[in-house]
Amino acid sequence: MKMYFPWLPILSRICISFLTCCLFFAITANAQSLVFDPAPQSESKLKSLEQQFEAHYKASLEQLPAKNKKEYVSLYGQRWENIKSKLDKKEIYTAAFAQQYLDDLVQVIVKANPLLQQHPIHCYFSRSGVPNASYIGEGIILFNMGLFNELENESQVAFVLCHELAHYYLQHSENGIARYVNTMNGKDMQVELRKIKASEFKKREQLEKLVRGITFNSRRHSRDHEAEADSMGLVFMQHTRFSLEGALTALTLLDTIDVDTMDTAAQLEQLFNAKDYPFRKRWIAKKEGLLGGHAKLEQDKEPGDSLKTHPDCKLRIKLLAPYVKANQNDNRVLNITDKMKFDSLRHAFKYEVIVYAYENDNYTRSLYYTLSMLQESPGDPYLVTQVGKILNSCYDAQKSHTLGKRAELPSPGNPANYNVLLQMIQNLYLEEFPAISFHYLTPFYSQLNSYTAFVREYNKAKQLIQ
Repeated sequence: MKMYFPWLPILSRICISFLTCCLFFAITANAQSLVFDPAPQSESKLKSLEQQFEAHYKASLEQLPAKNKKEYVSLYGQRWENIKSKLDKKEIYTAAFAQQYLDDLVQVIVKANPLLQQHPIHCYFSRSGVPNASYIGEGIILFNMGLFNELENESQVAFVLCHELAHYYLQHSENGIARYVNTMNGKDMQVELRKIKASEFKKREQLEKLVRGITFNSRRHSRDHEAEADSMGLVFMQHTRFSLEGALTALTLLDTIDVDTMDTAAQLEQLFNAKDYPFRKRWIAKKEGLLGGHAKLEQDKEPGDSLKTHPDCKLRIKLLAPYVKANQNDNRVLNITDKMKFDSLRHAFKYEVIVYAYENDNYTRSLYYTLSMLQESPGDPYLVTQVGKILNSCYDAQKSHTLGKRAELPSPGNPANYNVLLQMIQNLYLEEFPAISFHYLTPFYSQLNSYTAFVREYNKAKQLIQ
């Protein structure tokens, strides 16, 4: 007689899922801890995607209206160049494990919505740390790692996907292009443009005033479009078993996602105050004068709504709440696809945005993400090594007079705590980069001396200061 244990298949799937998640990490022999290992980007996959989408883009040009076609072609060309830049900069994440998970999530939504089944949909993770997602044209939706790693459950992810799918389904980008072209070529606009051309003074100011509010940007949607996408997205989500509360909690999270909470000045002083090389207040001192920076040591104020990455969230919640209340039921769940994979990806993506910022020659952004994560995981081998790596790389860049291309400058538009870090990079002398690196890495040497990447950066800093 055969014995049947119904829990065995479930246990098997859990074990397989766990083992698959562990592929994101490599174990060092000495530290006996999990050390992050970035997933390699597939050059062939990125090239294949570029060829696929370029063919679709060129074919779509043939379908554009004959009237004002030159303007249409120009704007669709701008949109394509934005897509191409994502591929050229290797922003689209090619790891098969992550892509399969995202495809499974999207399939749950598409399968439940016949309206979406006739549309080619291509969703990818973006390696950007900016907390956002976007429909960028040609059926492509990008879900930034910087947003995904802040979400709490799959229902929140599903709402973000449904929102972007609504932008695609409602053709907000394409309609925005058409509206811009028609407005700019309308009779009234042409009359005003001729008046400006004939005027003697302040032509530029007049032109800017005229087009303010109708300027086309293929990568952003108007606030009206956001409300439409919320409503249509919630309809898409309703047809699934995802909890509709995920829409409201996601928007609540987005309302405060831009608030910068890290006390960078304190973090820098804590990390770089070595016994033999103490922290210097000069490193983070704000420079005054015409060419000085704009860093402030006090906490940044909460950003105004118009400056947020996601404005109007409170209003959007108010509009959606009655629909959610009317359609939420006990059959809905927070997670449908795979909670373990979701958690694994969230964890991995916190590292991946660090990797991408560095590879994209933005040393300061990579260092800021690293410092932020060190607050959660002090002593993490990868993060510790990355601090040394960035400081050593800043030395190389400053010595070759290219640091300006790899380090952002302090600016009033940045969060104040990020400006503190930017100011420090601007204030440091050439020899201070490897000195800080060496004295920061030294206390970790006995623990991490079998971690190849750590030893490389440690030896480099040691050599540079001798």
